[in-house]
Amino acid sequence: MLESDVYQRIIENRDKMSKSHKKIANYLIENNETAPFLTASRLAKNVGVGEATVIRFAFFLNYKGYPDLQRHMQEALQRKMTSAEVLARTTDENEKTEHVVTEILNDDIQNLRTTLRQVDPEVFEKVVRQMIEAKRIYIIAYRSATSVGAFLEFYLDLVLQNTELIRQADGVSEHLLDITEEDLVIGFGFSRYTKRTVEVLKYVKQHNAKTVVITDHLMSPLVPYGDMKIIASTEINSFIDSFSAPMSIVSALITALTRSEHKKVEKRLKELEDLWETFDVFYD
Repeated sequence: MLESDVYQRIIENRDKMSKSHKKIANYLIENNETAPFLTASRLAKNVGVGEATVIRFAFFLNYKGYPDLQRHMQEALQRKMTSAEVLARTTDENEKTEHVVTEILNDDIQNLRTTLRQVDPEVFEKVVRQMIEAKRIYIIAYRSATSVGAFLEFYLDLVLQNTELIRQADGVSEHLLDITEEDLVIGFGFSRYTKRTVEVLKYVKQHNAKTVVITDHLMSPLVPYGDMKIIASTEINSFIDSFSAPMSIVSALITALTRSEHKKVEKRLKELEDLWETFDVFYD
Protein backbone atom coordinates (compact mmCIF):
# COMPACT_ATOMS: atom_id res chain seq x y z
CA MET A 1 0.00 0.00 0.00
CA LEU A 2 2.54 2.58 1.14
CA GLU A 3 4.81 1.80 -1.82
CA SER A 4 2.47 3.72 -4.11
CA ASP A 5 3.57 7.09 -5.50
CA VAL A 6 1.20 9.21 -3.44
CA TYR A 7 2.37 7.84 -0.09
CA GLN A 8 6.01 7.84 -1.16
CA ARG A 9 5.61 11.51 -2.00
CA ILE A 10 4.18 12.19 1.45
CA ILE A 11 6.98 10.30 3.21
CA GLU A 12 9.77 11.88 1.16
CA ASN A 13 8.50 15.41 1.83
CA ARG A 14 7.63 14.99 5.50
CA ASP A 15 10.83 16.66 6.76
CA LYS A 16 9.97 19.81 4.78
CA MET A 17 6.43 20.04 6.16
CA SER A 18 5.02 22.47 8.65
CA LYS A 19 3.68 21.14 11.94
CA SER A 20 0.09 21.14 10.61
CA HIS A 21 1.10 19.42 7.38
CA LYS A 22 2.92 16.73 9.33
CA LYS A 23 -0.25 16.07 11.31
CA ILE A 24 -2.15 15.57 8.04
CA ALA A 25 0.62 13.37 6.60
CA ASN A 26 0.70 11.15 9.68
CA TYR A 27 -3.07 10.79 9.64
CA LEU A 28 -3.14 9.83 5.95
CA ILE A 29 -0.42 7.23 6.39
CA GLU A 30 -1.94 5.74 9.54
CA ASN A 31 -5.44 5.67 8.04
CA ASN A 32 -4.60 4.80 4.43
CA GLU A 33 -7.72 2.65 3.96
CA THR A 34 -10.23 5.19 5.28
CA ALA A 35 -8.66 8.61 4.64
CA PRO A 36 -9.03 8.45 0.81
CA PHE A 37 -12.82 8.59 1.24
CA LEU A 38 -12.90 11.65 3.48
CA THR A 39 -13.83 15.04 2.12
CA ALA A 40 -11.47 17.91 2.80
CA SER A 41 -13.73 19.24 5.56
CA ARG A 42 -14.01 15.85 7.27
CA LEU A 43 -10.25 15.21 7.03
CA ALA A 44 -9.58 18.63 8.52
CA LYS A 45 -11.97 17.90 11.38
CA ASN A 46 -10.41 14.50 12.07
CA VAL A 47 -6.86 15.88 12.04
CA GLY A 48 -7.69 19.03 13.98
CA VAL A 49 -6.64 21.59 11.38
CA GLY A 50 -8.44 24.03 9.11
CA GLU A 51 -9.89 22.95 5.76
CA ALA A 52 -7.68 25.51 4.02
CA THR A 53 -4.65 23.77 5.54
CA VAL A 54 -5.73 20.47 3.98
CA ILE A 55 -6.06 22.15 0.58
CA ARG A 56 -2.62 23.79 0.93
CA PHE A 57 -1.19 20.38 1.90
CA ALA A 58 -2.34 18.96 -1.46
CA PHE A 59 -0.71 21.83 -3.35
CA PHE A 60 2.46 21.40 -1.27
CA LEU A 61 2.69 17.84 -2.64
CA ASN A 62 2.28 19.22 -6.19
CA TYR A 63 -1.25 17.93 -6.70
CA LYS A 64 -3.81 20.11 -8.46
CA GLY A 65 -5.90 20.31 -5.30
CA TYR A 66 -7.42 18.09 -2.66
CA PRO A 67 -9.69 16.17 -5.11
CA ASP A 68 -6.58 15.29 -7.14
CA LEU A 69 -4.74 14.07 -4.02
CA GLN A 70 -7.83 12.16 -2.92
CA ARG A 71 -8.12 10.43 -6.29
CA HIS A 72 -4.50 9.27 -6.13
CA MET A 73 -5.05 7.89 -2.64
CA GLN A 74 -8.18 6.05 -3.77
CA GLU A 75 -6.37 4.57 -6.74
CA ALA A 76 -3.66 3.34 -4.36
CA LEU A 77 -6.22 1.00 -2.84
CA GLN A 78 -6.11 -0.81 -6.20
CA ARG A 79 -9.69 -1.98 -6.14
CA LYS A 80 -13.23 -0.65 -6.22
CA MET A 81 -14.98 -0.42 -2.88
CA THR A 82 -18.51 -1.75 -2.53
CA SER A 83 -21.22 0.59 -1.29
CA ALA A 84 -21.21 -1.20 2.05
CA GLU A 85 -17.45 -0.74 2.41
CA VAL A 86 -17.62 2.96 1.56
CA LEU A 87 -20.46 3.41 4.09
CA ALA A 88 -18.37 1.73 6.77
CA ARG A 89 -15.33 3.85 5.95
CA THR A 90 -17.20 7.16 5.97
CA THR A 91 -19.40 6.63 9.02
CA ASP A 92 -18.56 7.14 12.68
CA GLU A 93 -21.11 5.13 14.65
CA ASN A 94 -20.78 7.51 17.60
CA GLU A 95 -21.33 10.65 15.57
CA LYS A 96 -24.61 12.52 15.97
CA THR A 97 -26.75 13.37 12.94
CA GLU A 98 -27.73 16.90 13.95
CA HIS A 99 -24.85 18.44 11.99
CA VAL A 100 -25.19 16.28 8.88
CA VAL A 101 -27.10 18.90 6.90
CA THR A 102 -24.35 21.47 7.48
CA GLU A 103 -21.63 18.96 6.64
CA ILE A 104 -23.20 17.72 3.41
CA LEU A 105 -24.22 21.17 2.14
CA ASN A 106 -20.68 22.41 2.79
CA ASP A 107 -19.35 19.41 0.88
CA ASP A 108 -21.64 20.31 -2.01
CA ILE A 109 -20.50 23.92 -1.97
CA GLN A 110 -16.97 22.57 -2.40
CA ASN A 111 -18.17 20.25 -5.19
CA LEU A 112 -19.65 23.22 -7.04
CA ARG A 113 -16.48 25.26 -6.62
CA THR A 114 -14.33 22.37 -7.81
CA THR A 115 -16.59 21.77 -10.80
CA LEU A 116 -16.60 25.45 -11.74
CA ARG A 117 -12.78 25.44 -11.83
CA GLN A 118 -12.76 22.32 -14.02
CA VAL A 119 -15.29 23.38 -16.66
CA ASP A 120 -13.76 24.68 -19.88
CA PRO A 121 -16.10 27.41 -21.24
CA GLU A 122 -15.14 26.56 -24.82
CA VAL A 123 -16.04 22.90 -24.34
CA PHE A 124 -19.28 23.90 -22.64
CA GLU A 125 -20.21 26.16 -25.56
CA LYS A 126 -19.35 23.42 -28.04
CA VAL A 127 -21.66 20.99 -26.21
CA VAL A 128 -24.50 23.53 -26.40
CA ARG A 129 -23.91 23.98 -30.13
CA GLN A 130 -23.90 20.22 -30.72
CA MET A 131 -27.20 19.90 -28.83
CA ILE A 132 -28.76 22.56 -31.04
CA GLU A 133 -27.48 21.04 -34.28
CA ALA A 134 -28.17 17.37 -33.50
CA LYS A 135 -30.90 15.57 -35.43
CA ARG A 136 -31.60 13.31 -32.45
CA ILE A 137 -30.27 13.42 -28.89
CA TYR A 138 -29.95 10.18 -26.92
CA ILE A 139 -29.20 10.23 -23.19
CA ILE A 140 -27.47 7.27 -21.55
CA ALA A 141 -27.82 7.29 -17.75
CA TYR A 142 -28.33 4.18 -15.64
CA ARG A 143 -28.99 3.50 -11.96
CA SER A 144 -28.72 6.63 -9.79
CA ALA A 145 -27.49 8.73 -12.73
CA THR A 146 -30.94 8.25 -14.30
CA SER A 147 -32.20 11.09 -12.11
CA VAL A 148 -29.87 13.59 -13.79
CA GLY A 149 -30.53 12.17 -17.26
CA ALA A 150 -34.30 12.37 -16.79
CA PHE A 151 -34.08 16.04 -15.81
CA LEU A 152 -32.11 16.83 -18.96
CA GLU A 153 -34.47 14.78 -21.14
CA PHE A 154 -37.58 16.53 -19.79
CA TYR A 155 -36.45 20.04 -20.71
CA LEU A 156 -34.61 19.24 -23.93
CA ASP A 157 -37.54 17.32 -25.34
CA LEU A 158 -39.89 20.05 -24.16
CA VAL A 159 -38.19 22.61 -26.40
CA LEU A 160 -36.44 20.51 -29.07
CA GLN A 161 -38.79 17.52 -29.43
CA ASN A 162 -35.93 15.24 -30.39
CA THR A 163 -34.54 13.89 -27.10
CA GLU A 164 -34.82 10.43 -25.58
CA LEU A 165 -33.47 8.94 -22.38
CA ILE A 166 -32.89 5.23 -23.00
CA ARG A 167 -34.34 3.77 -19.82
CA GLN A 168 -34.27 0.06 -20.59
CA ALA A 169 -30.72 -1.24 -20.73
CA ASP A 170 -31.83 -4.44 -22.47
CA GLY A 171 -33.55 -2.49 -25.25
CA VAL A 172 -30.70 -0.15 -26.05
CA SER A 173 -29.84 -1.91 -29.33
CA GLU A 174 -33.30 -1.26 -30.79
CA HIS A 175 -33.16 2.42 -29.85
CA LEU A 176 -29.73 2.97 -31.36
CA LEU A 177 -30.09 0.76 -34.42
CA ASP A 178 -30.31 3.70 -36.83
CA ILE A 179 -27.96 6.10 -35.08
CA THR A 180 -25.92 8.30 -37.42
CA GLU A 181 -23.22 10.95 -37.36
CA GLU A 182 -25.99 13.56 -37.21
CA ASP A 183 -27.03 12.34 -33.77
CA LEU A 184 -25.67 13.25 -30.35
CA VAL A 185 -25.31 10.86 -27.41
CA ILE A 186 -24.90 12.28 -23.90
CA GLY A 187 -23.59 9.77 -21.38
CA PHE A 188 -23.70 10.18 -17.60
CA GLY A 189 -21.57 8.00 -15.37
CA PHE A 190 -20.23 8.33 -11.85
CA SER A 191 -18.25 5.96 -9.66
CA ARG A 192 -19.13 3.10 -9.46
CA TYR A 193 -19.59 3.06 -13.23
CA THR A 194 -21.98 0.69 -14.98
CA LYS A 195 -20.60 -1.56 -17.69
CA ARG A 196 -23.62 -0.90 -19.91
CA THR A 197 -22.93 2.83 -20.04
CA VAL A 198 -19.37 2.20 -21.23
CA GLU A 199 -20.54 -0.42 -23.75
CA VAL A 200 -23.19 1.88 -25.23
CA LEU A 201 -20.77 4.80 -25.60
CA LYS A 202 -18.25 2.51 -27.28
CA TYR A 203 -20.95 1.29 -29.69
CA VAL A 204 -22.16 4.75 -30.71
CA LYS A 205 -18.58 5.96 -31.21
CA GLN A 206 -18.05 3.08 -33.62
CA HIS A 207 -21.10 4.34 -35.55
CA ASN A 208 -19.69 7.90 -35.73
CA ALA A 209 -22.27 9.54 -33.51
CA LYS A 210 -21.10 12.61 -31.63
CA THR A 211 -20.65 12.01 -27.90
CA VAL A 212 -20.65 14.05 -24.71
CA VAL A 213 -19.55 12.52 -21.42
CA ILE A 214 -20.52 14.03 -18.07
CA THR A 215 -18.63 12.19 -15.35
CA ASP A 216 -16.76 12.69 -12.08
CA HIS A 217 -13.08 12.68 -13.05
CA LEU A 218 -10.69 12.19 -15.94
CA MET A 219 -9.92 8.62 -14.84
CA SER A 220 -13.53 7.63 -15.51
CA PRO A 221 -13.89 4.75 -18.02
CA LEU A 222 -16.40 6.90 -19.94
CA VAL A 223 -13.81 9.55 -20.81
CA PRO A 224 -12.15 7.72 -23.77
CA TYR A 225 -15.51 7.60 -25.56
CA GLY A 226 -16.40 11.27 -25.23
CA ASP A 227 -15.74 13.76 -28.03
CA MET A 228 -16.46 16.38 -25.38
CA LYS A 229 -16.07 15.89 -21.64
CA ILE A 230 -17.42 17.78 -18.65
CA ILE A 231 -16.10 16.82 -15.22
CA ALA A 232 -18.43 17.36 -12.27
CA SER A 233 -17.38 16.63 -8.69
CA THR A 234 -19.71 14.31 -6.71
CA GLU A 235 -17.76 13.69 -3.46
CA ILE A 236 -19.56 13.84 -0.13
CA ASN A 237 -18.90 12.00 3.12
CA SER A 238 -21.36 9.20 2.37
CA PHE A 239 -21.73 6.02 0.35
CA ILE A 240 -23.90 7.93 -2.13
CA ASP A 241 -22.74 10.37 -4.77
CA SER A 242 -24.00 13.93 -4.66
CA PHE A 243 -25.47 15.15 -7.94
CA SER A 244 -25.62 18.85 -7.04
CA ALA A 245 -22.75 19.70 -9.41
CA PRO A 246 -23.88 17.44 -12.31
CA MET A 247 -27.40 18.83 -11.95
CA SER A 248 -26.05 22.38 -12.05
CA ILE A 249 -24.13 21.54 -15.22
CA VAL A 250 -27.35 20.20 -16.75
CA SER A 251 -29.26 23.33 -15.70
CA ALA A 252 -26.55 25.47 -17.26
CA LEU A 253 -26.69 23.50 -20.53
CA ILE A 254 -30.46 23.86 -20.75
CA THR A 255 -30.32 27.58 -19.95
CA ALA A 256 -27.54 28.25 -22.46
CA LEU A 257 -29.41 26.37 -25.18
CA THR A 258 -32.68 28.20 -24.58
CA ARG A 259 -30.94 31.56 -24.55
CA SER A 260 -29.16 30.76 -27.80
CA GLU A 261 -32.41 29.65 -29.42
CA HIS A 262 -34.68 32.04 -27.52
CA LYS A 263 -37.00 32.97 -30.42
CA LYS A 264 -37.67 29.35 -31.32
CA VAL A 265 -38.03 28.36 -27.67
CA GLU A 266 -40.33 31.30 -26.86
CA LYS A 267 -42.67 30.31 -29.70
CA ARG A 268 -42.65 26.71 -28.51
CA LEU A 269 -43.41 27.69 -24.91
CA LYS A 270 -46.31 29.92 -25.93
CA GLU A 271 -47.84 27.01 -27.83
CA LEU A 272 -47.33 24.76 -24.83
CA GLU A 273 -48.96 27.28 -22.50
CA ASP A 274 -52.10 27.18 -24.64
CA LEU A 275 -52.05 23.39 -24.55
CA TRP A 276 -51.51 23.28 -20.78
CA GLU A 277 -54.42 25.66 -20.28
CA THR A 278 -56.66 23.53 -22.50
CA PHE A 279 -55.89 20.42 -20.46
CA ASP A 280 -55.91 22.27 -17.14
CA VAL A 281 -52.44 21.00 -16.25
CA PHE A 282 -51.39 23.36 -13.47
CA TYR A 283 -53.00 24.20 -10.15
CA ASP A 284 -54.34 27.77 -10.03
